[in-house]
Amino acid sequence: MFIGEYNHAIDNKGRLAIPSKFRTELKKGAVVTRGLDHCLFLYTEDEWQKLAERLAALPISQSNTRAFARLMLAGAMDAKLDSHGRIIIPQYLRKFSSIKKKAVIAGLFNRLEIWNEDKWEAYKATTEKNSGDIAEKLGELGV
Repeated sequence: MFIGEYNHAIDNKGRLAIPSKFRTELKKGAVVTRGLDHCLFLYTEDEWQKLAERLAALPISQSNTRAFARLMLAGAMDAKLDSHGRIIIPQYLRKFSSIKKKAVIAGLFNRLEIWNEDKWEAYKATTEKNSGDIAEKLGELGV
């Protein structure tokens, strides 16, 4: 289970250190891809396989499903941990997420999200401000 929020630097080669508590799960294999809200999603290989199978099963006749599958699948890249627990974030994903030097890694149960630090802080501030409304909407869903 991935939880927590961690600040890390990304070097000039696009290498990002993964928090040590997550490395064991990710050593078996991982995939990084475009996420939502201009962040990146990092999945274990097993979680990625489940998601990719669900995306592949969506009807290709619907433009929204094609677009979402393209966003996630075409943007994906294998992410192998090096001996220092780092992954390489390809340039096209750094550009998509506006990650330059500082990143935030947020644990969201079955995936990690990798954010540009400034965008994460702005997103978090807005979400915290609207937390009452968000909780009410989730209550309507039975959460």
